[in-house]
Amino acid sequence: METWYYEVVSIDGDYANLKRTDIESEEVKLVARALLPEGIAEGSQLKYECLQYELV
Repeated sequence: METWYYEVVSIDGDYANLKRTDIESEEVKLVARALLPEGIAEGSQLKYECLQYELV
């Protein structure tokens, strides 16, 4: 499985906007906060692996 890294760029209610940090990309991904670890905030660094997000 691949491992991808993201930064939380903004939080809007029940959703968070994530931007990849392991590659150059301006694309932002909208993800339900229910799928993300508790305690995230804008600027949090996340690792996505095996269909799960975790704080780095």
